[in-house]
Amino acid sequence: MQYDTPSVIPGTALGAEQNKVLRNTYMMLALTMIPTIIGAFVGTSINFSFMAGHPIMAALLMFGTMMGLLFAVTALRDSVWGIVALLGFTFVAGVFLGPILQVALHLKNGAQLIGLAAGGTSVIFFSLATIATTTKKDFSFMGKFLFIGLILLIVASLANMFFQIPALSLTISAIAVMIFSAYILFDVSRIVQGGETNYVMATLALYMDIYNLFINLLSLLMAFSGERD
Repeated sequence: MQYDTPSVIPGTALGAEQNKVLRNTYMMLALTMIPTIIGAFVGTSINFSFMAGHPIMAALLMFGTMMGLLFAVTALRDSVWGIVALLGFTFVAGVFLGPILQVALHLKNGAQLIGLAAGGTSVIFFSLATIATTTKKDFSFMGKFLFIGLILLIVASLANMFFQIPALSLTISAIAVMIFSAYILFDVSRIVQGGETNYVMATLALYMDIYNLFINLLSLLMAFSGERD
């Protein structure tokens, strides 16, 4: 991520460029929810049983697919094809929600938990985005700490694929909720401060924050409130 000289003075209104990027980002972010939901419906109808038998291979396949699409979005970010790639990425991301949604829907109150996770994600996002926008505080100082935290989170998640420790899974999800919530502040702040001027990349960053926040909130809700038969 790049850090440019802030063009917004704290306590003043947002500049025209920041307003434009922020407005386009929110519009595009809302649009990405459509292919995500469609992809999620497709994902819930796919048999992911092969993932249970080969979790490492499945994780590598998903990671490789997502990274390839992320590269495409980044490479095409300055053209209309960047928007197409972004929407394609969000569709695939929706499909990859299939396994966790299938687990949730096998619970008696699974649909309710999915709704709660979605609602909780929305409340957290709008609250933190509002804070970053209205206070105009520069949260770029969190960048290095969040990146280190994210790397440690990935390492812990990979390790737990081998150890399968429930308590560690819950800890990882709880920490992930905090990290991706903080990333919302960080990423919205970058737009407000003029550090991100490409709305495709801004949308991608916020989408990943929301996506991971939802997954980990749902994991926690299933662990603590899931009603099994």
